[in-house]
This record gives sequence, structure tokens and C-alpha cells, in this order.
Amino acid sequence: MKIFNKVAASLLSLTVMFGAANVEAATEKRIIINSASRLLTYYENNKKVAMYPLGLGKTYTPTPVGYFKILEKVVNPTWTDPSDPEYSISSGPGNPLGYRWMQIRGNYGIHGTNRPDSIGGYVSNGCIRMLEKDVEDLYSRVDVGTPVEITYNRVVVEKIEDGSVVYYIYPDGYGWQSIDVAYVNNWLKPYGVAPFESDANIEEKIQASDGQPTTIGKPYNIEVNGRRVENIQVNGKDFLAKAVIRDNINYLPVVPIAMALRTKLEWREGESTLKTKYGTVTGILKKDQIYCNADDAIVLLNIDGGLQNISDKPEDGKIFKFYTANNPIDKPKPDKPTEIKPEDKIKTDEIKPEDKIKTDEIKSDDKKSDEIKTDDKKSDEIKTDDKKSDEIKSDDKKSDEIKSDDKKSVDKKDKKDKKSKKDKKSKDKKSKDKKSKDKKSVESVKA
Repeated sequence: MKIFNKVAASLLSLTVMFGAANVEAATEKRIIINSASRLLTYYENNKKVAMYPLGLGKTYTPTPVGYFKILEKVVNPTWTDPSDPEYSISSGPGNPLGYRWMQIRGNYGIHGTNRPDSIGGYVSNGCIRMLEKDVEDLYSRVDVGTPVEITYNRVVVEKIEDGSVVYYIYPDGYGWQSIDVAYVNNWLKPYGVAPFESDANIEEKIQASDGQPTTIGKPYNIEVNGRRVENIQVNGKDFLAKAVIRDNINYLPVVPIAMALRTKLEWREGESTLKTKYGTVTGILKKDQIYCNADDAIVLLNIDGGLQNISDKPEDGKIFKFYTANNPIDKPKPDKPTEIKPEDKIKTDEIKPEDKIKTDEIKSDDKKSDEIKTDDKKSDEIKTDDKKSDEIKSDDKKSDEIKSDDKKSVDKKDKKDKKSKKDKKSKDKKSKDKKSKDKKSVESVKA
């Protein structure tokens, strides 16, 4: 029983610990201060909640950089002169700390000010000044132990709420950071948008160093046939695997996608065309990266798809999803066959006697009908025989007619022969009479 109690106590202790960790994770807070931009950004659960302008240390008493945390929170603090600890000012309108103090290390802290006009400059002995309304707002949000990170970055790149990547370049207030075009490109590269900002534009922005935002485009990850497309290196050259939407055109990085599909790709720079075994489309060269319009993906790479939500939660963002056109990932599921329930089946023993009698009658009628059909068939056969007999008689009649014609023809020939003989006899008689007459005439002349 004692062992069980110890185990139970241990489990309870772990539950409390993990529960507390979950609560803390659900409300994670942190502060990031950029001395180059003179801005403080407050985050909850890695989401930007608020941003405040600052007044920071002078160039000869700069605000320190590094990782800190809030050690103490005080309302209506007393200010003590760092150079003369004997001299101090209590809370009130003349107090340089204003009405809120959050210590981060030694004499360094985040506080209000009685000089609001100093906000935005390098003016303090190293502390972080805020407008009174801002410091009171921040004070109400943070706790003792909240992490504080102080950096000095002249180049700031961020993705804003609509998914666009924006970058800023700030002046070198402390003279700590010299930057060039390559340095800025390295900051833009992880976001996948570096090819869409020309080096000339970057150089111009460096010269201005005014801290104004420049929007480049909206980058998105790509998935083909259920697998994420990753950055690749070909012949020592890096190719980025981010689709980018800019000026209402969806740009697809063709080299990483073609490699993922194991499809041979040909880039004809002189013609600005891309060719594969599937087809040829217009190619778009952005610095050293090659893109095509997402609408041409079906022609060039035989993939179909587009921009989709990653999940049902809008905060999870979007992704470009494609699948091979002749092998779609999301095939429609076939409809299930209709199930026949037992109660729908007809049971033979449920047939009533009267139904059986009716069934027998129907069968009897069907049999009679078959007999009638048989008789009709025989009748048809008899008719057929009669028809054949009539045809035979007709043929006999025609034969008799032929014989009759033949008899007439013979009789006619006999008559003709008789007449011919008669004519011959008559001719012979005439010829004989003539010869007799001629003979008599010769005898008369002789006499």
C-alpha cells in the first residue's frame, strides 16, 4: 500500500509538472529589442502581439546586446543617479523612469520616461526608454522571468499576416554593422524571395537605410505527390524550392521540382523556354533561378494542382500541392454496394397457399399458350407445304404450255414441208411440159 501511494504521488507530481508546462507553453511570452531599429516587439506563442518605439543608449553608453530576462517589476520607481548614488528622485512627473520599471540586469532596465520627445533616438545611459502609455501596456502583459533578447540588426526580414515577405534596412546608429548587397541577399534567401529583389534595388535601399518596408512577394512551400520539395544544389549552384506569388503571377521553381520528379529539363536561355518530354513553355529567369508560371506546370511537368490550405485551421497557412496528372493522389473512393438487409429477402415459406394456386394457374396457362403456339407453328408448316405444292403445279402448267407450243411449232413445220413438196411437184410438172413443148417445136421446124 505504501508503494502504491508513492507511485500515485509520483504520478500526481508528474501530472502537475506537465500541466504547468502546458500552461506555460500555451502562454509563452518573450521580448525582442533591436537596437538598430530602436523597436521592441512583444510575442505570445511566437506570434507578434505588439511593437513599441524606443529610446536607447547613447553611442558612448550603448544598450548592451545579449539574452536577458525580467528580474523585477516596480510601480512608481525611485530614480537614483548612476554617477552619484546619494542623489535620487521619487516617483512623479520629474522622475526619469516614469511610473514603471522592469529590471533586466544591474542598473539596466525597461522603463517609462518624462521626456517623450527622446523616443526614437540614442539618448540614454544604456536603459530602454518607452512612452508612458506603452510601458504601462507592456508591464501588464509580462511577468518576472519573461525572456528578453537584445540584438543589433540593420537588416530585418519578416513575413506579415497576409503571407508577404517584407524587409527593412536601418541606419548604422552605433557603427557596428557594415552591410552590402550579398549580405542582404543572404537574409532574403531562407524566405525563398531573394531572386525577386534585384541587386540594384537592394543597393539603393542600403544607401537610403531609412527603415521603410519593402514588400517582395508571398513564398509558399511545395508538395508533389505527397512529398515536400526541398532546396537542391546542382553543379555547385543552389536552387530554391519556394513558389512565389508576385504581381498576381504564381512562380514555380522548375529545377527542384523536375529533380523531385526525375524529369529531364532543358533551359534554352536564348529563347527563354523550358523543355521536357511533356512539352515546352516560357521560362522566367530571376537572377540565377529559373521559374515557370504555375499554370504551365501541366504542360511542362505533367503535374496538376495549386495553392491549398495546409489544414482546416487557417492559421496553419497554405501550400502549393501538385500530383502527377496520370496518377492523382486523391482518387475518388468508389461507392459502396447497397447492402441487402435480411428482412428485405423473400422467404419461400412466407408464400401463402392461395398465392401458390395462382402460380400453378399461371404455369398451366403458360403451358396452354405453348401448345397453341405449337399448333400455330404446325399450321404455318402446312401452309408452307401448300405453297410449295402450288409452285410445283404452276411449274407443271408452264411445262404443258411449253409442250403445246412445241406441238403447234411441229404442226406448222409439217404444213410448211407439205407445201414445199407440193410447190416442187408443180414446178417439176411445168418444167416437163415446157420441155415437151420445145421438142414439138423443133420437130415442126425440121419438117
